[in-house]
Amino acid sequence: MNQKFPRTFGELRNSPYHALHSGGRTVKDEMRVNLLEKLRKGETLFPGIVGYDETVVPQIINAILSKHNMILLGLRGQAKSRILRSFVHFLDEWFPCVAGCEIHDSPYSPICRACCRRLEEMGDNLPIGFRHREERYVEKLATPDVTIADMIGDVDPIRAAKAGLDLSDELTIHYGLLPRANRGIFAVNELPDLAGKIQVGLFNILQEGDVQIKGYPIRLPLDVVMVFSANPEDYTARGKIITPLRDRIGSEIRTHYPLTPGDGMAITRQEAWLNRNGEIPSVIPPFVAEIVEAVAFAARKDPRVDKRSGVSQRLPITCMENTLSNAERRALFHKEKVVVPRVGDVYAAMPSLTGKFELEYEGELRGAENVARDLIRAAVGEVFQKYSEGEDFVRIVDWFELGGSLRVPADASTEECLSQFRAIQGLLEKADRLLGSGKHSADQRVAAAEFVLEGLYAQKKISRDEERVFAALEKKQREAYFENQGENRKKWN
Repeated sequence: MNQKFPRTFGELRNSPYHALHSGGRTVKDEMRVNLLEKLRKGETLFPGIVGYDETVVPQIINAILSKHNMILLGLRGQAKSRILRSFVHFLDEWFPCVAGCEIHDSPYSPICRACCRRLEEMGDNLPIGFRHREERYVEKLATPDVTIADMIGDVDPIRAAKAGLDLSDELTIHYGLLPRANRGIFAVNELPDLAGKIQVGLFNILQEGDVQIKGYPIRLPLDVVMVFSANPEDYTARGKIITPLRDRIGSEIRTHYPLTPGDGMAITRQEAWLNRNGEIPSVIPPFVAEIVEAVAFAARKDPRVDKRSGVSQRLPITCMENTLSNAERRALFHKEKVVVPRVGDVYAAMPSLTGKFELEYEGELRGAENVARDLIRAAVGEVFQKYSEGEDFVRIVDWFELGGSLRVPADASTEECLSQFRAIQGLLEKADRLLGSGKHSADQRVAAAEFVLEGLYAQKKISRDEERVFAALEKKQREAYFENQGENRKKWN
């Protein structure tokens, strides 16, 4: 601590902290007051949380202003834990308590027997400690093996034996995590995984504000804010939130995945490890970033992917990191000066995708890798549709229809790709148009040209095999495509 704090109860009474903490202000009062001050100043309430300003954040504000305990319900990868941990910023920065107390008792109104005795014996000489707000947040990941003793407390026979105390004496209590979070925030992650009988143990603290510790005829009145996170009950087959507990939680707040690709890209850009600080700088083309995000959006809509388990926002984050790493590896191999990811690098990032979604029966038959490949192709087609609106690619398709074929190895150098792309009439011109005005490097032109080819493949206007050989569609494929799409066939004749 850089600043000087009162060391005894007497000094505390004569300090600025006295007026703030002597009136019995609760943690919920404290959070409410600090939230109101932040709102008056127009401060950002949840730094790093993107896409919730109009949906989730107003509900959280209402819950804090209402002095509610709350639960965040949502699928995996929706920033629930990050939001819970950010609640500490609504607490006072420093906070006085009885020094050495396991449950951080208030010197003004202690609740544990040991602190009551010390206050009676020492009076104004009672030692005072100060805790930073970061220390006032206690989090527990709920697992089926958690016990009441872990959460609430139990008899400590060793302590009783050492002190020569009767087991019924309050001084023999071993406090669990919840009492140790007294005068702070207690968070339980994945609440449905907590056994039903343990959830029952939380009834009193949520309604009456106290806990009962096994073996002791006392009710310990705690001052604590309870916050929870959970996946929806229909997904978590391992357990559920029992109805009486859910009834006692003041506010139930639903989180969600990014509503727009822009929000998703902002999250990915913020969370992904893209600034490698290496010798080779990197430039990520906008269409590559959009394709990576579109993969997640496509997965959330695909009927082969289990909607109940969700598709975490970690999918585009890890995919973008893997995509950049593949481009980085290629640039190092060819001793290139800039790392520029291509669409092929997104396909190379499939290992970062296949573990991020669960499949329905139809998807299981298809296989995770094939589903991931289909999702990337769908994402490429969707993004290409946006970039190519109003553009005509007949000359490029004609080149393939007249017998041309092109193999683009995933690890081909920029110069090798550029040399091959020059042979296709109009390809590099279209690539330049997609990149927009200005001068573009050879690496960017190659990435854009490959994007055009992959886009035409995604839209089933040309074909590509697993060896990355682009060619014309087979006659039957072409006929089926035109019949399904209802396109004007004359331009292909």
